[in-house]
Amino acid sequence: MTDVTIGRPAALPAPIIDRAPALVAGGALLVGFLAITQLIDLRQAALFMVGGLLGAALYHGSFGFTGGWRRMVVERRGRGIRAQMLMIGVAAVAMIPLIAAGNLGDQALVGAMGPVGVSVIVGATMFGLGMQLGGGCGSGTLFTVGGGSSRMLVTLVFFIIGALVGTAHLPWWLTLPSLGTIDIGRELGTGTAVLAALVGLGLVALVTALIERRAHGNIETEPVPSRAGWNWLTYGPWPLVGAGLLLALLNIATLLLAGHPWSVTFGFGLWGAKAAQAVGVPVETWEFWNWPGPQTALQSSVLADVTSVMNFGIVLGAALAASLAGRFAPKAKIPLGSFLAAVVGGLLMGYGARLSFGCNIGALFSGIASGSLHGWLWFACAFVGSLAGVWARPLFGLDGFSRK
Repeated sequence: MTDVTIGRPAALPAPIIDRAPALVAGGALLVGFLAITQLIDLRQAALFMVGGLLGAALYHGSFGFTGGWRRMVVERRGRGIRAQMLMIGVAAVAMIPLIAAGNLGDQALVGAMGPVGVSVIVGATMFGLGMQLGGGCGSGTLFTVGGGSSRMLVTLVFFIIGALVGTAHLPWWLTLPSLGTIDIGRELGTGTAVLAALVGLGLVALVTALIERRAHGNIETEPVPSRAGWNWLTYGPWPLVGAGLLLALLNIATLLLAGHPWSVTFGFGLWGAKAAQAVGVPVETWEFWNWPGPQTALQSSVLADVTSVMNFGIVLGAALAASLAGRFAPKAKIPLGSFLAAVVGGLLMGYGARLSFGCNIGALFSGIASGSLHGWLWFACAFVGSLAGVWARPLFGLDGFSRK
């Protein structure tokens, strides 16, 4: 609908709120906050609410890496990737110096670091392929599940299974060639590391703009909010750039509260390990679950795990956002091809994320923003895998490269 008097799209009407899901999601966020405060502490409860804000931003901004990458490949439109680069750059300006400082008051600060080796190359490539088949990345899977997608619930289940299997195999993968962890901030100095990150991210954004202009003769601009006044803040949709900037600020907040940046997929492996333990699988004897961090997480409540409580918050925050937008609409029917793609994609993402020390959030976003070289390697390999995934989507009855 267009307002011909001013020549731009007319504002969308206020949505019909899905009241019951909104009350359940909002109530769960409140009860969860109070319960985590009581059972763990206020800091952990605050991280749960940060997860809720992340879920709302991801949902209202439709901020997923999968769709943005596929749109660049298929349509030659790079607005999504440029928003991602801006988001990472804003986070890097704050996070690289904070991590270099090592602490803020009594809170130790560490980055999302990983080795530069074969495991990352293989795992990230698998993840890129899987996210195009599964239909979402790590964060994308969570916020779409929160929005009511039954297909993405299938992806999440097999994501968890793949992550668990990855924990069994990771020690072997780490015996393969690796340069070890390379902290760009430590190697080049904090200022140079920030500059290098911004230059690298800027070059990626520039390449997408040049490709887009060559293909279309123009660069797609950010649309204006489609609701009157400030209603878009409550009901969505949010501008992609605005959502990305909020995600950057929330990642910085996560670093300050938790002592490490935002991550997603460790929680999936932990949930899988606890479920396996419950049915008698002795995961506590596996080497990975005897490393100090994983061992502590396995022996403790999931509410004591930062990644888990933030993941729970993301799902609930997205559910609340979807309900307020009048778009919480679970659908049980999934075509067979789409179901199989969700299974394969989830397994690939779970396994690949464990091998490559994170997903689009823990490895790419938080990795690059921390100054870890493995984040750049992850980005390159995952994009190659994503190209293969876009090509493979039609084999499962999904959209991909156009067939002309």
